[in-house]
Amino acid sequence: MRLDRRAFLGLGGAALCGGVATMFAGRPVEAEQRRFAFTLTDAQWRQRLNPQQFSVLRGHATERAGSSPLDNEHRRGTFHCAGCGQPLFSSRAKFDSGTGWPSFWRPLPRAVGTREDRSLMMARTEVHCARCGGHLGHVFNDGPRPTGLRYCMNGVAMTFRPA
Repeated sequence: MRLDRRAFLGLGGAALCGGVATMFAGRPVEAEQRRFAFTLTDAQWRQRLNPQQFSVLRGHATERAGSSPLDNEHRRGTFHCAGCGQPLFSSRAKFDSGTGWPSFWRPLPRAVGTREDRSLMMARTEVHCARCGGHLGHVFNDGPRPTGLRYCMNGVAMTFRPA
């Protein structure tokens, strides 16, 4: 097969697109879930969650900014993990970050865990449910006082229970 400039650039572009698609597709956590108190098989998670919840909580995807009704939830209550029901955040710690995702300056005690995430060719801190390991979002150092943190969460990964 003869490669001219157009064919070479086309193959390179296809490879680049494939790599970018792989970066954004997320990664399964089935091997990691065994260390959490609440575990299910992949098939059980698929039965329990809708496709978007499964993609975010188990596949580490990110919902589209501005798509979650929880971003505009302002009642008093508690935000829970959509996977296992673990209480995660109090509405008292919620603030409008302007990012299009529900944001909090502090989780409830022992509700979440973190780990390094290098999936987008940069170091970020991923936030997951401490009980089931479900991917919730990321935490950044640009939040309000008193913590200075912004827990930027996927709304589809949570449910809200009013007080």
